[in-house]
Amino acid sequence: MSFSVPDSLFWTIVLFLAGLGLICIAGDKFVDAAVAIAKRLKIPQIVVGATIVSLGTTLPEILVSTTAAVGSAQSPDISVGNALGSIICNTALIAGIGQLIRPAKDVKSKSVSWRMLFFVATALVLFLSVLFTPAPANDFRAPDGTVKHFVGTVGRIVGIVLVLGFCVYAFLSIKLKDSDGEAEYDETEKIMPLWGALLMLVISAAGLFVGANLLVENGQVLALDYLKVPERVVAVTMIALGTSLPELVTTVTSSIKGQGDVGLGNIIGANLFNMLLVIGLPATITGNIAFTAQSLYIDLPLAVLVMVGLIVPMLIRKKGSRVQGAILVLGYIGYCVWSFIGK
Repeated sequence: MSFSVPDSLFWTIVLFLAGLGLICIAGDKFVDAAVAIAKRLKIPQIVVGATIVSLGTTLPEILVSTTAAVGSAQSPDISVGNALGSIICNTALIAGIGQLIRPAKDVKSKSVSWRMLFFVATALVLFLSVLFTPAPANDFRAPDGTVKHFVGTVGRIVGIVLVLGFCVYAFLSIKLKDSDGEAEYDETEKIMPLWGALLMLVISAAGLFVGANLLVENGQVLALDYLKVPERVVAVTMIALGTSLPELVTTVTSSIKGQGDVGLGNIIGANLFNMLLVIGLPATITGNIAFTAQSLYIDLPLAVLVMVGLIVPMLIRKKGSRVQGAILVLGYIGYCVWSFIGK
């Protein structure tokens, strides 16, 4: 299903803004529903953030990358660029903004550290699999005229391993919830019924899904047809930012509402899902996802670097800081400027 109206600049902008508004509203309700579920089931908030919320806010990336992979003859850079660009955006921009609004306090080392190790291990598997898997025999000329030279691929077997890795991560998040500490909730607080929270969660996820499609498809039309920006730059900046808006809304609203663990858990979980599902599913479906040198040697290492920059200081200090947030945000701005200059 396509939500873009490429023949009309006016309607493209209207639909772009409509998608942004829908994502903001649905993201706010998604946080409310996830927190209510956590309270009803006595589950630590970071577990909910790293599983249920992360899966819901990563749906746009999964949709965009899978669609791009199935139609890879039109957009071979979208799948990988969207996944890695979203990780960089989630960590540097969104988590950075979260720290600027309200720095994390009393960070749970056990909960965060094993998820960080899982992320680094997944990135290493991805890097090695691409490094030692033959690239497609022929280069590819994109619709914008750019010649793509691939250095390696993620094959179907590795794609299946990544999807199974998601199942392992979800299982561990539930199994190890005790190590996150007991959830501290006010027993006298009025909490939404479980069925109502689940219904709101589903409706909100659908809203995020539709809103992200409106924003991404029409944003892509604006970038390619009117701004004349190359495809890869669109993938790692505009599309990555567009599909990461649910994480942005979730992080900001959870920080404002004092539910910072949901936002932090969402960022960590969403970043893992971006590698496990956003790359794993298209690779499983199509048989291979090709990487360019830029994606393998710059975007993937940078994704790991910004995660280390976010998590390690928190593990050492047991809390975040606004200085850390400012450094991450400025780093993301620099990355976007470099991407456009080096296009």
